[in-house]
Amino acid sequence: MDKREIFDALDGFSQNLLMTLAEVEAIKKHLQGVIDENTALRLENSKLRDRLSKEEKEDAKSSNYGKENLENIYEDGFHICTFSYGQRRDNDEPCMFCLELLNRD
Repeated sequence: MDKREIFDALDGFSQNLLMTLAEVEAIKKHLQGVIDENTALRLENSKLRDRLSKEEKEDAKSSNYGKENLENIYEDGFHICTFSYGQRRDNDEPCMFCLELLNRD
């Protein structure tokens, strides 16, 4: 190997190193973007989970409120079943259809 071949080989190696360094920098830049996006998504996910939790609590309260209203109507002596809804129960006798609605989960 003469000096020229060694110089050309080193020059090629140097070019390859520069290209590899540029690729590493591009990958680094892309990775930083992915990390930033991941952080933003984690924050958004956390906020959405908090909001969902609040919504679920509110839904649970409102569903209990509706059931309480039905119980009050039944206790006042009226049917809450689909067959006789709103009609007065004779002598406040129990209705198996109304009771089935009240006992549902």
